[in-house]
Amino acid sequence: MYQYTEKDQTLINERVAQYREQTARYLDGQIGEDEFRALRLMNGLYIQTHAPMLRVAIPYGLLSSNQVRKLASICRDYDKGYCHFSTRQNVQFNWPALERVPDILAELAEVQMHAIQTSGNCMRNTTTDHLAGVCSDELIDPRPYCEIIRQWTTLHPEFAYLPRKFKIAVSSSLTDRAATQFHDIGVHIVKNDAGEIGFKILVGGGLGRTPVIGQVINPFLEQKHLLSYLEAILRVYNLHGRRDNKYKARIKILVRETGLDKIREMVEKEWLNIRDEMPLSKERVNYIKSHFTAPAYEISSADNSSLNQQLKENADFTRWYQHNTATHKIDGYRNVFVSLKAPDSPPGDITDVQLDALAELAETYSFGEIRSTHRQNLVLADVKLEAVFELWQKLAALKLATPNIGTVTDMICCPGLDFCSLANAGSIGVAKEINEKLDDLDYLYDIGEIKINMSGCMNGCAHQSVGHIGILGVDKKGVEWYQITLGGSSENEAAIGDRLGPAVRKDQIADSICDILDVYLQQRDSSEEVFLQTVKRVGIEPFKAKVYENH
Repeated sequence: MYQYTEKDQTLINERVAQYREQTARYLDGQIGEDEFRALRLMNGLYIQTHAPMLRVAIPYGLLSSNQVRKLASICRDYDKGYCHFSTRQNVQFNWPALERVPDILAELAEVQMHAIQTSGNCMRNTTTDHLAGVCSDELIDPRPYCEIIRQWTTLHPEFAYLPRKFKIAVSSSLTDRAATQFHDIGVHIVKNDAGEIGFKILVGGGLGRTPVIGQVINPFLEQKHLLSYLEAILRVYNLHGRRDNKYKARIKILVRETGLDKIREMVEKEWLNIRDEMPLSKERVNYIKSHFTAPAYEISSADNSSLNQQLKENADFTRWYQHNTATHKIDGYRNVFVSLKAPDSPPGDITDVQLDALAELAETYSFGEIRSTHRQNLVLADVKLEAVFELWQKLAALKLATPNIGTVTDMICCPGLDFCSLANAGSIGVAKEINEKLDDLDYLYDIGEIKINMSGCMNGCAHQSVGHIGILGVDKKGVEWYQITLGGSSENEAAIGDRLGPAVRKDQIADSICDILDVYLQQRDSSEEVFLQTVKRVGIEPFKAKVYENH
């Protein structure tokens, strides 16, 4: 993974010192509330319902074991013994004291981490496929380009105060696991007919109040022009994006109101002025790539008899192996998902004890690296097949081996009313109720892969618009209700879910989800037809009739 240079470290250290001084001035009354709000947001600090929330950047979802240990120590020393992984592959602390945040940032800087630009109207953390570099369906490893974009975006002086937040995702795989079509800019690594590596650029995607699927603004961009073209898009957005209404300030609204062809024309005109001034050199690309060399894989003996025997004899291990591991591009290795969706834990939460243990497991089994995913889980990539059973045993002892990756209980869930000051309804409690209703693993596996995304407000932090089943909390005169959508997807065939009907009460939402699943099992034409296919084939009416028949 990328290691900071002296310049990188100096920049982070100086930012910590700057924010420490700003915090001291605020606490001393020298800086007003509004002025400090802008400063703290630029350093990842929100004020939530009960306490501040600090969001820490995890560039393209990659962590070292030392960084995980540092997160664990911060949980113990500054928080309540746990932290939360978000859908942008970042980590959040929900209980830090405002006056101690500079100390947290100083400790993060010791392990090459920071919270810069994890909030505010700026370019946010660049994300990518959580299996980048280890999956068999990718063209090349996208992470070097994510790092190049990260360096370009960090403290970019021209784009510190954009009309609204701005998010970029990069993918190089046949299966889009990075939701690139729902980002302000989506970058797909592609090859042209001559076999040259380049980029297909999408623009204007996004979720929240107005979910929009991004459109292709450039089908093939040469590698050397990556940064200049992205800069041109940002300049057009910065100049023309709406600042009169924060709900219409995202680039998706600019593209919709202006039209893609006109936006492309404006971007091309701006790009012509700068593309020769900021080329991305092959030397620079190769230097960044040198930080992402493959680990010292061992040649597979192709003798998996021990693993096969364990799979044959242990049903619990077999269930976990089938659902919580994935194919690796190197023979003899496996990608292992660490489930943060235990039935009795809020989705995405992990304790300091679990983090410390996970750091040890990463060093023992996965070359000292851990990845965060868009669905609020973690991954230990590069696990030797012969070690998978032993790793499973240790994860199970830590309550990190719930065999539910890709199932209904592998829900994306925002903090909701439990923490967030913007929320209209709770999420964590509803997730627990759904888990309690769906505690039969055989039933879950029969249902197959279904993605439930649940948000407590229209901001859509949990991406409910693109859930196979989406749940959105709404407020009706102080009472929590929930809207349901069906048929959304953030993958290759991107789709925005269709609203099922009127919102249902909080005490009905878990039963409503069970009704939807029962209709799917009745309506599918075979056990091979997945939920999205059934919804597309029969429409939402059968689901609607069942959910509302007794309401």
